[in-house]
Amino acid sequence: MAKDIATPLRTKEILQKHGFLFKKSLGQNFLIDPNILLKITSYAGLTKETGVIEIGPGIGALTEHLARESKKVVAFEIDQRLLPVLADTLSAYKNIHIIHEDILKANVLDVIQHHFSGITDLMVVANLPYYVTTPILLKLLEENLPLRGLVVMMQKEVANRISAQPGTKDYGSLSIAVQYYTKAEQVMTVPKTVFMPQPNVESAVVRLIKHELPVVNVKDEAFFFQVTRASFAQRRKTIFNNLINQLTNGKNKKTEILDALEKAAIDPGRRGETLSIEEFARLSDALYIPFHEQPL
Repeated sequence: MAKDIATPLRTKEILQKHGFLFKKSLGQNFLIDPNILLKITSYAGLTKETGVIEIGPGIGALTEHLARESKKVVAFEIDQRLLPVLADTLSAYKNIHIIHEDILKANVLDVIQHHFSGITDLMVVANLPYYVTTPILLKLLEENLPLRGLVVMMQKEVANRISAQPGTKDYGSLSIAVQYYTKAEQVMTVPKTVFMPQPNVESAVVRLIKHELPVVNVKDEAFFFQVTRASFAQRRKTIFNNLINQLTNGKNKKTEILDALEKAAIDPGRRGETLSIEEFARLSDALYIPFHEQPL
């Protein structure tokens, strides 16, 4: 078996060999502790029948661990300079395919159909670039891909928001969006010292296991998320004030908004952070007709 990539010495050797310099704009922080990688891999529950999508493989530190434990790994790498590095570091593994593409622009379903034909257990496992964590997560969840789930490392502050419960300062529209699709739990905190270069922020690993069906049933998914985002627009404001100010034409529909809040059994004086996902579902359904009916 090849020597682990994720050690300080081996990482330095690889970077020197290829004359690689970190790009701050791409949020490049490479893991240099194999124990952390083993834990991340174990949280994903991989088997020799699992297909894995990785985002931002860097020099392949996590990629090689995923390849050892799964059937096939497809990794998206945006930085062209890393392609020859990965071809070198991962040359011992025949079950890895690197795609040079921005995951946010990729047709992931096409990639799954092409590369994971016949594989029914599919996971995303990645050390996500911190500057685009939220858009990547939302893309992967909203596109309704055939995933079992995701095990992803991110900034601890974002991890706190994703796994937050109602009534806490971290709870917001991101918590609801992620928990609508998945069971979210923070499984591990990762110290700055296991990265090269060290990031300025604390990191955490979150495991997201997809619900077979969304956790609540709503009339219109897009409108449900619109209502939740509106409700958190200004956290100090009441839900009534946020809805008036944030929903299109809300100022002209104060009566309808009050009626919808009453119908959903929600006090207009509450703040968005106190509402559960079930209450938001009732509220968006109650608001749906007033905001979608055609004027006569």
